[in-house]
Amino acid sequence: MRFAIIGAGVIGRTHAACIRELAPGATLVLVADEVPGRARDLATAYGAEAAVSAAAAFGRDDIDAVAICTPSGRHAELAVAALDAGKHVIVEKPIDVTLRAAHRVADAEARGAAVLTVVSQHRFDPSSQLVHRAIQEGRLGRLTSGVASVAWWRSQDYYDSGDWRGSWALDGGGALMNQGIHTVDLLVWMLGEPVEVSARTACLAHQRIETEDIAVAVIRFASGALGVLHATTAAYPGLTARLQVHGDRGSAVIDGDRLTYFHTASADAGSHAATADLNQAADVLPHQGPVPAAGSDPGALSDAHLQQYRDFVEAIEQGRRPAVTVDDAIRALAVIAAVYESARTGESVPVVIRTRP
Repeated sequence: MRFAIIGAGVIGRTHAACIRELAPGATLVLVADEVPGRARDLATAYGAEAAVSAAAAFGRDDIDAVAICTPSGRHAELAVAALDAGKHVIVEKPIDVTLRAAHRVADAEARGAAVLTVVSQHRFDPSSQLVHRAIQEGRLGRLTSGVASVAWWRSQDYYDSGDWRGSWALDGGGALMNQGIHTVDLLVWMLGEPVEVSARTACLAHQRIETEDIAVAVIRFASGALGVLHATTAAYPGLTARLQVHGDRGSAVIDGDRLTYFHTASADAGSHAATADLNQAADVLPHQGPVPAAGSDPGALSDAHLQQYRDFVEAIEQGRRPAVTVDDAIRALAVIAAVYESARTGESVPVVIRTRP
């Protein structure tokens, strides 16, 4: 699988590392970035060619797949161009910053034969896989609620480092769209179809940005379950991302990508009876990696990144849909769009999702 990377910033380097880890089954052929020195530096480090235009990747027969790692507001235009050129596409989160743009990507994928996935690597964490499987098997019973919190810190220097950071046009939002979207995706993946949102946002710890540095929301799901969402880059010095899922037969907590609590009632217990061990996490997932640093480096390479890349390549080879589809990405984006609309209007708003048949 021969790759081009569009965008040679922090996250572009993560994608390059993933492609190298998949060798010899994957090769980085081209790096494109509008800043020539940045493209050249990354390309040189990986033995690839450099270009200043993304279009350089779309017309080449020796490129099979394109990784899009530009600022978020440019994702859709590049993804559509790549798909229309017959290239497979892996897009960094989010799919784009508006639902209209995201739907253009879905339409482009539908009219071609190429595979597209959007990065949501935390679905591939062992903790996330175990909890999702337990939900699907009914081990947590009827789901009743979920709590998703991303309490991170980003300095003013972080926002000042790029004029696109904290902008509506290219970042699409602040703490929720950029940092919180992975945990939003996990919450929706666990609890099901979101239908209504009530939210508030604020910018309390940063200057010279258009967007929020804190967002809070209540989400109602089609099943009746309720979710609480909290995302901020104004929580000094930064804590871990945390997800709680609760049902009438069990509960699970993922903190810093690790399963820290898991409890389900035994099969022969009464509806409210507990087993002897109130925390079964060490038994059901005994071998977990180290806890990542609080507010971890967005460019850090994890095994979950590699797992998503492997799934992407296997989906192409096997002619199947990837584990994270364009519809999944649209669903997470729709929740965030509803949060922003609710915060703007001060009213509860429906989550509007248009997915393909």
